[in-house]
Amino acid sequence: MATQRFGVRGLRTAAAAAVGMAAGALVTMAAQRHALEALRVRLEHLERTAHSQQHTNLANQQRLHWELLSKAIDDPELAEVLDLFEAPVSTKQRRQYLYANALYTNALFYYRIGNISREEFFGYIRGILQNPVVREYWYATRHQRATMADGSDEAELGRMVDELLTQLEESDADEWWVVGEPPSP
Repeated sequence: MATQRFGVRGLRTAAAAAVGMAAGALVTMAAQRHALEALRVRLEHLERTAHSQQHTNLANQQRLHWELLSKAIDDPELAEVLDLFEAPVSTKQRRQYLYANALYTNALFYYRIGNISREEFFGYIRGILQNPVVREYWYATRHQRATMADGSDEAELGRMVDELLTQLEESDADEWWVVGEPPSP
């Protein structure tokens, strides 16, 4: 009888130990799950912060770009520093090209921060390419775009504009707003 009691007690002890281990494992798993969830939330917050900082940096860069261009547009001597065009241009043309650059760069930044889609960028560019000065500017800066790294947003958008300009010039249509195939989303 003593042996039976010991056996039952041993089973009870073993069962209690097993239940305790299982409970401990569940508590540990719950704590780990809670820690992983806290890490996930923290990571999402950091990603949002980084994205917001990138937008802030782009906005600051756009402001600085406009300030530099404004100074060059207002001062012909400063504009000479930015004269990187393929052929010599007059003071008037240089100022117009700098302004065309500002228009294009503004659209590029708007696209980069998500204020406009790629299709909207395409439509805007198709509109400003109706101006002969903007077209001249685009041709005059061709060699500068050729130095951009493949795969960058700016290089891809530049090639898209190159293709659109070619299509616009080859088109017989009076309805310029239908020329070119907008990029698919």
